[in-house]
Amino acid sequence: MSDLHQMRGRVGRSNKKAFCKLISPPLHSLTDEARKRLQALEQFTDLGSGFKIAMKDLEIRGAGDLLGGEQSGFISEMGFDTYQKILAEAVKELKENEFKELYDNPDKNKGSDFVDEVQIDTDMAVHIPDNYVNNIEERLKLYQRLGAIATEEELQFFELELEDRFGPLPRQVKDLLYSVRIKWLAKHIGFTKLIIKMDKLIGHFAAENNSEYYQLPIFSAVLAYLQRNPRKVQVKQKADKLNFVAQNISSLEDVHHMLSSIVNREKRAEA
Repeated sequence: MSDLHQMRGRVGRSNKKAFCKLISPPLHSLTDEARKRLQALEQFTDLGSGFKIAMKDLEIRGAGDLLGGEQSGFISEMGFDTYQKILAEAVKELKENEFKELYDNPDKNKGSDFVDEVQIDTDMAVHIPDNYVNNIEERLKLYQRLGAIATEEELQFFELELEDRFGPLPRQVKDLLYSVRIKWLAKHIGFTKLIIKMDKLIGHFAAENNSEYYQLPIFSAVLAYLQRNPRKVQVKQKADKLNFVAQNISSLEDVHHMLSSIVNREKRAEA
């Protein structure tokens, strides 16, 4: 999986659009593990997905029992941050399964209660160009810092620092910052994944059709936005979930404006 992900990451790094095609035998002839690995490569396509793919590979291969006596190893070998993340995921899984009765919260009242993480899949250029920050290590540090930002104030400070150190922001960097804001808004609304391609936005709601999420004020705000923009926005059902579909999306700024309108509508209704 790591080799395939690395190979895919080498494609399209120039200013020209490029494609990577991976050919496999028929799925029915593959083992369960091979199918799961291919599905992971299809699912995790965003910038910085290497860690998620590594975690999925670890999940497929098996890694012992983190909270029990079967697990061996030392925190220092994997890094304290990674250990904390794995531990948090293990505790969350226990709360949602074995100890669900003790920790189940029927009073979920926010869209973000239903979303752990938002994925963005887009054909737009969202990165720090090497002609803007030409040092590879510096670019990696900036990506790491950006990934740790949690508030609008921190993001604005980061943006001002970039302009001060490297000059006016190119379009790709502006879109990168918009992608961070979009993830925050999408999580608040209750989207688990956004696909922004070919002038179209598809938002995947995290909740199942019979979920209490659809009784929340934020979903009422989604419906109100839909009623005011029936030609541009639709809600469609696929399998057992709903998708939010918007047309005529020419930029990430358009997406940010649309999601901001929905969130602001919820705030006005609550006021």
